Amino acid sequence: MSVLRNSQPRILEDPPLAKWFFNNTRSALLWLPLRLWLGVQWIEASSHKIGNPAWFAGGSALQGFWTNAVTIPAEGRPPIAFDWYRSFIQFLLDTEAYTWFAKVIAYSELVVGIALVLGAFTGIAALIGGFMNWNFLMAGAASTNPVLFLIAIGLVLAWKVSGYFGADFFLLRWIGVPWQWELPPSHRDLQPGEIPAD
Repeated sequence: MSVLRNSQPRILEDPPLAKWFFNNTRSALLWLPLRLWLGVQWIEASSHKIGNPAWFAGGSALQGFWTNAVTIPAEGRPPIAFDWYRSFIQFLLDTEAYTWFAKVIAYSELVVGIALVLGAFTGIAALIGGFMNWNFLMAGAASTNPVLFLIAIGLVLAWKVSGYFGADFFLLRWIGVPWQWELPPSHRDLQPGEIPAD
């Protein structure tokens, strides 16, 4: 225990390959086609929903999807593997949340897609898109969701550079991030893991 008590805090560095993929602006060229492709997928998904009466006039499409998801077949496995998630979807069905939730899904897909194509707040857009993919997967709809989810996770991890060739080039410089605020003079020359004397 004395070793832990007396040890100096250290910053554990990322492996060089991870640093390059997630921090180096040169890797933005690799993230660009993935980001654009993912954005187009979300825009296409929303285009099938927006204006469709099955989604916008009562949400019958979403109601049918949820109903199928909560159904436990006599033989075989149910689409939803976790009882707590099935109960959550059943609650949404019982409260007729599909009437308004269908519109939320359709417009969320559109906004996420546009943000990814523009490269605006890429990490946040990818996180929201990944969360939607996760929910579709939890409800038993595999389809392309595993691939979309995997790319979304990559874009979230590479949020600093995945929108570099896009609006984030300007947005991240303009907005900044909290940990880039100016340090007091006594802290500016510290090395990683070094504790200030004052």
